[in-house]
Amino acid sequence: MNNFFARKYIIQGVLICATLLMVGKLFYIQIIDDSYILSANNNVLRKVVVYPARGIILDRNGKVLVQNEPVYDILVTPREVENIDTALFTELIGIDNEGFEKRMDKARNYSPYQASIFEKQLSAENYAKLQEHLYKFRGFYVQNRTVRNYPDSIAAQLLGYIQEVNQKDIERSNNFYRAGDYIGATGIERSYEEMLRGNRGVQNIMVDALNRPKGSFMDGKFDTLALSGDELISSLDKDLQKFSETLLENKMGSIVAIEPSSGEVLTMVSSPGYDPNLMVGRERGNNYAKLLENPFNPMFIRPIQASYPPGSIFKVISALTAQEAGVIEADTRFSCGGGYRYGRGGRAIMRCTHVHGSIDLIQSIKTSCNTYYGHIYHRMIDSRQMPGHKAYDLWKESLHKFGLGKKLGIDLPGEMAGFIPSSDYYTKLYGNNKWSSSFNISLSIGQGELGITPLQMANFSAIIANRGFYYRPHLVKGIGNKRKVKSEYTEKINAGVAAKYYEPVIEGMYKAVNEPGGTANAIRIAGLEMTGKTGTSQNPHGENHAVFIGFAPKENPKIAIAVFVENAGYGGVWAAPIGSMIMEKYLTDTVSLPQYIQDRIYEADLLPENKKEDDTNSIAQKPNPNKKNNSRKNKHRLAYHNLAVGKNEQSQEE
Repeated sequence: MNNFFARKYIIQGVLICATLLMVGKLFYIQIIDDSYILSANNNVLRKVVVYPARGIILDRNGKVLVQNEPVYDILVTPREVENIDTALFTELIGIDNEGFEKRMDKARNYSPYQASIFEKQLSAENYAKLQEHLYKFRGFYVQNRTVRNYPDSIAAQLLGYIQEVNQKDIERSNNFYRAGDYIGATGIERSYEEMLRGNRGVQNIMVDALNRPKGSFMDGKFDTLALSGDELISSLDKDLQKFSETLLENKMGSIVAIEPSSGEVLTMVSSPGYDPNLMVGRERGNNYAKLLENPFNPMFIRPIQASYPPGSIFKVISALTAQEAGVIEADTRFSCGGGYRYGRGGRAIMRCTHVHGSIDLIQSIKTSCNTYYGHIYHRMIDSRQMPGHKAYDLWKESLHKFGLGKKLGIDLPGEMAGFIPSSDYYTKLYGNNKWSSSFNISLSIGQGELGITPLQMANFSAIIANRGFYYRPHLVKGIGNKRKVKSEYTEKINAGVAAKYYEPVIEGMYKAVNEPGGTANAIRIAGLEMTGKTGTSQNPHGENHAVFIGFAPKENPKIAIAVFVENAGYGGVWAAPIGSMIMEKYLTDTVSLPQYIQDRIYEADLLPENKKEDDTNSIAQKPNPNKKNNSRKNKHRLAYHNLAVGKNEQSQEE
């Protein structure tokens, strides 16, 4: 009897233990270990992330600059992959066996039970080939996405590109982004990321044992909609941008044109550039590496990141600040005997382009007289009843009010401030603070240590056009359906010089273009009141840089421009014609400069010969079918021949 009861308790204990083990296992499977539920859910329910379309980017006239095109990511759940035809699969998506195994290992390391990306950005054409066979590849399925497309292949450095997020991006966003998401990396795409990105959605899809979709789960009750990003209206004029980029083909330099009344950038060119479509698709990584290796550095945004001595275009600011300081008036005259003498006993000389004789402010701008501006700088630094370094600080402060030596705040990442030396810079350089204007006289004509970006050049051209104020330059004029504009781009900023002092300066710029003897008289357009100032920026590393600023019309200006062509030579020969053609094109949709000038600009190849050996420059340069096979040397010879035979391209010194 006792043995019976003993066996009874043993059997009951075994059953209780077995029950407890089963309950514990079920608890572990259902509560603790999620691999089974993930596997089960993946067998019957697929959560598909619905990625929103990024907001498109239009030009100021509603023409498309950036749009979206569909691509397809292949996802895989490794645990579900069984007995597939690997050879067929790899052929359909364009990879090899080694690539297949490498991708599968990566997916298994991520999670055997959860889906992860196997291959990104299949084109619509490749997806069409795969789609009819997809049911054969259990464990693989497709996720729709969109990527950027640039129909005109222009403005790459301004529009920017998108890339996959990294861990830092995810952390900075407070986990808004997830692995595999895309984010604006450069340009407008980065500056306006929060407006462009939209919000992703989720779709719950029922699937059968063969991974074939069988409709929405619960009629979409638990789905969430994706919200597209905001549409951006750019300030750029697409046609003007294309035209401007053509003018800088096979040249290194910048063009920036601004609408003075708003600060909206009409065109901005950084040359050499590249095709923005190279930064999209499965070859993006290879293309990016080639662009980085390109000797012409096409990803460098010259208008906002390069700074140069401005040369003689700086004289217009010198004339304005000197009037405001009260050291000259419009009718102040200095005598030019071919140069400005300075230093002890006047032994040193800063040479002028000509012997101008007695000359006033207007004529000094028209003819770009170095002597006149040597005298102005002497008065600004040495004749203000204060130590020279203190007067220099006031001079520097007046330049800051013109937006020089500081960031203007354009809506592009990576803007540089340029460089205006401090008085301490020269005090350290010369060992004491007893220095005078003769120690840095080259600043008077925009040389020496000055560094100004092309954007800043265009902005002070807009200040002159406005007679004393500016709006921060910007590339987006409207956001979303309400066409909002960021408040910082509606602020009117005073440049610190009274409006009355602009008139003689503008008159001098007008005469430089429209009167014989003016440094830019070769670009005069009948019936178009254009103003301008040429410059030649000295370059210790090679040929000088060509510079031009201007605006048009003279009254109620619609466009202000700066052109900077590296290693080209004289501003009147190269930069001024480019500026004239762009202003006329924008205002009248025509170009009427003499054909020989246009041909010279279109056909010129001014790229440094020592950088052309690398074949990668083919990525940066867009071939011009009209370009003749002339050498750079021949181009310069043609330019100077035209000057010599009296074709009205005056003052090659500028």
